[in-house]
Amino acid sequence: MATKHSGLGKGLGDLFARTDGEESAPPTLKDGSSYEDIPLKQISPNPQQPRTVFDDDELAELADSIKEFGVLQPIVVRRAGVDSYELIMGERRLRASKLAKKQTIPAIIRGTEDQELLRDALLENLHRADLNPIEEARAYGQLLDDFDCTQEELSQRIHRSRPQISNTLRLLGLPERVQLKVAAGTISAGHARALLGLEDAEMQELLADRIIAEGLSVRSTEEIVALGRKSGGGRAGTPRGPRMASDRERELAGQLSDHFDTRVKVNIGRNKGRITIEFATGEDLERIMAIMEGRSI
Repeated sequence: MATKHSGLGKGLGDLFARTDGEESAPPTLKDGSSYEDIPLKQISPNPQQPRTVFDDDELAELADSIKEFGVLQPIVVRRAGVDSYELIMGERRLRASKLAKKQTIPAIIRGTEDQELLRDALLENLHRADLNPIEEARAYGQLLDDFDCTQEELSQRIHRSRPQISNTLRLLGLPERVQLKVAAGTISAGHARALLGLEDAEMQELLADRIIAEGLSVRSTEEIVALGRKSGGGRAGTPRGPRMASDRERELAGQLSDHFDTRVKVNIGRNKGRITIEFATGEDLERIMAIMEGRSI
């Protein structure tokens, strides 16, 4: 059975509303939730948890902290039965508490529907930057597909730009082997976006292997992809000494990228130059055009 929590952390007590119930009743939050110490064995994981990768060293460090100081921030759960609960937020704290051999953990018990369960877990992880790019893309996709949420609505809800969401979702178009490399951090999201320029999945996988074996930069990867597209058939050749961007080109590209909220390349040649503005979707293109039309040239 869950037990009444006797020592509320400083600041957390301000969230509670005093009720006229029996003294043994657990503290009640202003939103109707309750606050209790719950046996770890009664808590099951969140089945819609978007995060799948947990760093063992970080968990061990958190477990040591919990052994010494306890869990400073309660997890959030919902009732799943008479003496069973389902986790909403705080899986790292739950896992670390098990490593620390704790029997109970402080928890806020809420009544949350399935849609809110995923949304709350997703938003917590997104704002804490705990998700790798593939987990983040899948979380975005699940919100968009399952819960009839548009990219614009998601952008406003999590305070991230629509192009960032669109570009992250594009990573799900890569072969599974490449996605695993991105999730593991062996190639970056920038490398992965460059690979999307190749239409052939096999070529994407081969170039991903080259990135790791040769330590290719994102810029070099983009050059290889560009040469492959020019030669036709999606074959990725080897660039002949790619020209590095000048300080002026990088400065201008950075300013324009901030202005249009998307990636911009600037190439200043001897007799002429080129500005390349990337967009992810038709909506993204319309947004960029609206910005351009509102400028005085």
